[in-house]
Amino acid sequence: MTPARRPAVILWIAAVLLAGAAVSTVLALGGVLSRGPGEADPGSAARAPGETVVAFYGDSYTRGTGATATDSRWSTIVSAERGWTEVNPSRNGLGFVNQRRAGDDLVDQIIAARPDIVISTMGLNDNFSMPSRADEIEAAIISDFETIRVALPEARLIVVEPFWYTEERPDSVDQIIGWVQAAARAADADYIPGASHWLDGHPEWMADDGLHPNDAGYASLAGRMDAELAKLGL
Repeated sequence: MTPARRPAVILWIAAVLLAGAAVSTVLALGGVLSRGPGEADPGSAARAPGETVVAFYGDSYTRGTGATATDSRWSTIVSAERGWTEVNPSRNGLGFVNQRRAGDDLVDQIIAARPDIVISTMGLNDNFSMPSRADEIEAAIISDFETIRVALPEARLIVVEPFWYTEERPDSVDQIIGWVQAAARAADADYIPGASHWLDGHPEWMADDGLHPNDAGYASLAGRMDAELAKLGL
């Protein structure tokens, strides 16, 4: 089910460049999955009594790239079912090192929202910076989770195994998964395993770009995430 990924697959991905109003998808030479309905603004509005604010730290798979509408992405489906207030500034192409912006970092935005729960799904895009930035990626994973934990000591931190989008996968996928799991444990976070395989065997769940889930794919991710969150008592 998960054979070693051929070098040609990486070369094909790095060469993809899809643009236009209808598709507006880019896989840049640096290996960035991107396209989406727009970035959410975390804001800092006053809480309603009993309100649960949940911040999502992720890339295009959590932003909802490939979905026909924002409310079709898995994070919004899961939040609506639970009555959560969703804070989702997830960004296309984001990784623990990829596409990080000085002065406009998602970790800072998530902390500013003062959420009750933080759900991280990060790590997919960092595969495109392996192995040249391996040490930097591992250090950034540790740093991000430590920063969130120190700034939000009362928040529940949930770390999801990084998503992947083909049954073929480079060795770096499992390497990054191992770093994420170890850093989650060190940060006293809950960990949800297996997410890198949740789309395996279902090409019909992928959008026309072949890179992101479609509405059916996001619905499936929502169902799997719902079951895992229920195991955690949420």
